[in-house]
Amino acid sequence: MAVLEIRKYPDTVLKQKAEPVEKIDDGLQRLIDDMVETMYAASGIGLAAPQVGVSKRLIVVDVSVKEGENIPLIVLVNPEIKETEGTVDSEEGCLSLPGFITTVKRAEKVVVEGLDRHGKKITVSAEGLLSMALQHEIDHLNGTLILDRASLIKREFFKKRLQKSLSKTG
Repeated sequence: MAVLEIRKYPDTVLKQKAEPVEKIDDGLQRLIDDMVETMYAASGIGLAAPQVGVSKRLIVVDVSVKEGENIPLIVLVNPEIKETEGTVDSEEGCLSLPGFITTVKRAEKVVVEGLDRHGKKITVSAEGLLSMALQHEIDHLNGTLILDRASLIKREFFKKRLQKSLSKTG
């Protein structure tokens, strides 16, 4: 297993719609293991394959650290949101947008279907932090960042701050 580089905005892979996973093989198993290790090393609660530079529809989520509940690690291949219920404002950050936190409107509850790491179909019904994390990671698979869901003012402020920091380091 290896800790992978987490791609940061404005990396173009983050804005692309990820391709479906066609085959669950040893390479995908390695990627899953590496993504899990990377997520834990970065103290994240979720990670999508595009965030490590792989344009595939694959996410890993573990909210047990934040929720204090015994919710196991979730690996979803080709996940799709099948049902939503209610709306809630969620304060979110992102490993690909360090230092950026914003309020995002999300569904309060979701039902997500996909495959587990062995190709078996699974359904996850979620609310609370798990619901937000699943929606956030699935957004990544569709090339959507929390920056895209932020207000225009917050988005522009972040982009200007990023430009300033890039010009200092470049």
